[in-house]
Amino acid sequence: VQPPEKPLQTEEWNRLRESFQSPERFEEVMFNNMVRCNSPIDVAKSLLTYVAKSNGDIAYNLLVKYLALCVQQGQTSEIHDVYDIMKIRFRILESGAYNLFIRGLSNSDQWRTALTLLEEVKKNMIPSRTNYESCIKAAIRHQEMNLAFELYHEMLAKDLVPTLDVLQAFFDFSRGMKGAELQKELFGILLYLRENQTYPHKTFMRSIKLWFESIPGGNWRGHLTNIKDSGQCPVCNHQLEDSDLTEEEYNNLRERIIRDVIHGTDTFRKTSPREFEAFQKFVENRLPFDIVIDGLNVSHIKPRKMHCENLFDAVNCLAKENARLLVLGRKHMLVNSSNWKREIMKEMQNKADFFFAENISEDDAFLLYATLQSGKHCKFVTRDFLRDHKACLPDSVTRHLFRKWQRGHQIVFSPSPAFRYDCVVQTTGDTWHIPYKDSFEEKYSYQVPRKWLCIQQKR
Repeated sequence: VQPPEKPLQTEEWNRLRESFQSPERFEEVMFNNMVRCNSPIDVAKSLLTYVAKSNGDIAYNLLVKYLALCVQQGQTSEIHDVYDIMKIRFRILESGAYNLFIRGLSNSDQWRTALTLLEEVKKNMIPSRTNYESCIKAAIRHQEMNLAFELYHEMLAKDLVPTLDVLQAFFDFSRGMKGAELQKELFGILLYLRENQTYPHKTFMRSIKLWFESIPGGNWRGHLTNIKDSGQCPVCNHQLEDSDLTEEEYNNLRERIIRDVIHGTDTFRKTSPREFEAFQKFVENRLPFDIVIDGLNVSHIKPRKMHCENLFDAVNCLAKENARLLVLGRKHMLVNSSNWKREIMKEMQNKADFFFAENISEDDAFLLYATLQSGKHCKFVTRDFLRDHKACLPDSVTRHLFRKWQRGHQIVFSPSPAFRYDCVVQTTGDTWHIPYKDSFEEKYSYQVPRKWLCIQQKR
């Protein structure tokens, strides 16, 4: 249904409604199309008037659709009117309506009303990330930095993950501003990126660089660079943090993963305790391994090749250094088929130990167990990023150790190297090293970035 270009009278709306296939859905479909076509507000208003005359009132969902159109066009006074109507008519509003009200008002000169609505939301539910970010951006735009940071910390305390967009806004609007407290807060955002292994994209990285260079009397200079494989920065010759864990950190991590991830989660929904016990015995009798391979995962690396050929290439490549390999396979790999050739499987079994789990079993618990039991030197190969397992760890210190261990030990594509240096934001006080995602492809992949921003303070 193409929305009309000008407001209609009751009879005209009646005629349109009667010609519509499902008259009972006419208003809803018409409002959806008005939002899609960004129709003039007075046209939408004339439909609201028609509905009110026909039905005696206007349904909640139609008011929300009208509100969406008002927000889309920045019609502040209309947003206020709809809010007044809905507060009188409906005892509670759901989150979608609040999202629209807060978004619409925070973009206007009446942005403080959005803060009042945010307080209202808090009484009934946890505000969404969008609620917080709309208010934070409004405060930043009006240079109310203390308020913006207060909301940001409140958001983190509620375990809401900020978008890079809102973090970038802090740096964009703080350019050239003085103040030790402000500087401390922005350094805090960089440490948040470190703690959460989050990589800024190119435009965000540029904002960080420009902010540093704009600090009055700060004398900071930023340079884009590639870190050497050794972990040395070519700009300042600084050696980046090692990705290795201490003996104590490693033992602590191993205990926590076995307790909280392997035994503490739903591992046994994906495998039986008997099978896992058999696997533990198998591993204990053959320890230590140098590399543990998620066979099924690696077998899909190149879609056009046979699965067993992909795995064969990986095993061949990794066995070159006389490394002791454990491949985690599935029982269906032993059945001769178009993807699994018996002679190739036999040849691989001469070069590596294989454990074949049931076809329904989950590999990750096996992979983590065998790698951690083999010791600090052992690497593992999978394209999976184990985010679910990371989430099972109960505290941020252990999650940080897990990520650090993962970065130093996971080989994502054979034979891509595991990094010898820790690929997170790092600082010594007068230098900062910030990894960032350089290209559009990198931005949407989970690969560790190769590009770095080195920022030095010249004394």
